[in-house]
Amino acid sequence: MDRITRHTQVVEGFCLGGVRISSLLFADDVVLLASSRGSLQLTAEWIATECEAAGMRISHGSQPEKDLCDLDPHHAVTVIELYIMPFFFLAVLILGLPLNLLSLWVFALRLRRWTRSTVFLFNLTLADTSWLLALPFLIHYHLNQLYWNQGLPLCVAVRMLYHNYFYLSIFFVTCISVDRYLAIVHPLRSLVLLDRRKASLLCVAVWTATLLLSIPVARMTLIQTCPGSNRTVCTLYVLLSETGESLPYSLLCSIIGFLFPLLSICYCGLCSIRELRSRPFHPDYHNKKLRLRRLLSAVLVIFSSFYLPYHLCRNTAIVIRAVYPDNPASWQPADMAFALEMCVCGLVTCINPLFSFFIGRQFRNEFYGTIAAMFPRCPGMQVTSKWTHMTVRKRLQVSTVAPEHALSAPRPRPS
Repeated sequence: MDRITRHTQVVEGFCLGGVRISSLLFADDVVLLASSRGSLQLTAEWIATECEAAGMRISHGSQPEKDLCDLDPHHAVTVIELYIMPFFFLAVLILGLPLNLLSLWVFALRLRRWTRSTVFLFNLTLADTSWLLALPFLIHYHLNQLYWNQGLPLCVAVRMLYHNYFYLSIFFVTCISVDRYLAIVHPLRSLVLLDRRKASLLCVAVWTATLLLSIPVARMTLIQTCPGSNRTVCTLYVLLSETGESLPYSLLCSIIGFLFPLLSICYCGLCSIRELRSRPFHPDYHNKKLRLRRLLSAVLVIFSSFYLPYHLCRNTAIVIRAVYPDNPASWQPADMAFALEMCVCGLVTCINPLFSFFIGRQFRNEFYGTIAAMFPRCPGMQVTSKWTHMTVRKRLQVSTVAPEHALSAPRPRPS
């Protein structure tokens, strides 16, 4: 047995006194043992003494999370958890889900020729969508006064999806940066080093590695009952009072999932910008070079602005718990900063689709062509789609949808 926890926790499969115990229910001050020889009700003090005598490690680290159980309206963390966070999540869901679903539709049904950039952008959009699908459960959880009644499997799935998304997004943005670096600095070698098939295999490896990296999240996610009430919470490993497992895990994820990708993005971005600046001036390609430089600079700024504060706040919240385990009041500032970062980082799902617009011209044309077909009277600029053969034209503040060959027709002069 690894640990005994308070407030309704079940531990299965261990031996006590030479008898195989099938399950142990530890609820408040009463312990219920179940084995092949029957059931026995014991006191918590007796079972703790026997376990310590048997050399078993007893940990009370999975006590209910104080931030989620003590909903003091005067605490900033409570205000963020109950009001600000669900509002942010709802806004991100309303804006991000249609945008990403429409992007997936364009990728799947409109783009007939996929490049390696298309593969990375599609997987980035798929990662955004998977995180957005978990938001309705989190919104309901926070609006319901942090009362989780959906069961442990769904609790684990939601926490894993939330954790998985950040590193899927980071890894795929890194892949896009490497792809741009190869295309700009090593255009010929890139055709051999990273073709479309290798890009697809790399995406499969990213999904697999991220899933394996999030397995500890499933182990640290529990359904806990708050003392003095029947309210159950879905734990978040960052806010657990026991940091023996959460602290090294968070630091490992920060190094592998953030620091290394950040260094890679910085190197690829700076080398690409330097290469673009070193090329001789050409009027036909000047605007394209300027656009690429701005895009690479934007990737660095957005990546650092969102993910650096998130990892700093997350690690700080865990470290403070490790340094001051008996002083929950000292946790409040770090927990408040981390809760705010959870809200802000959700905006990334609305920003990531912009990579598809600025990197893939074919995607941009198809996306605008689809929007034109859906909203033919919506004012907008002229857009031509190769496969939809739709063109949006604005003439005297009147928008029409016409076949592509209509572009060659003479323009009517205003009367």
